[in-house]
Amino acid sequence: MPPRPLEIGPAGHAAAHAIERTRTARGYSQRQLAARVTALGRPMTFTALSRIERTVRRCDIDDLVTIAAALGVPPQALLVGLRTHPEPVGAGAT
Repeated sequence: MPPRPLEIGPAGHAAAHAIERTRTARGYSQRQLAARVTALGRPMTFTALSRIERTVRRCDIDDLVTIAAALGVPPQALLVGLRTHPEPVGAGAT
């Protein structure tokens, strides 16, 4: 039986939208950003970048870190739209 593709979760959706917003704010086309990512040592086609932005392709941690560097932002800036979960029950209690 072939493996099932992994679903893209909330962090993946947040990152995809942040990548697109940041890329357009910087004035980069998908081709330009993909070329910058490739120049940093993480080969990426503009098609792969497009698929990440459209949440068709998962953005792994190595992609995220290199895309952030190519955009000139810290990786966590691409996760800003992600909702944080409340502290687990009992955490911090003594």
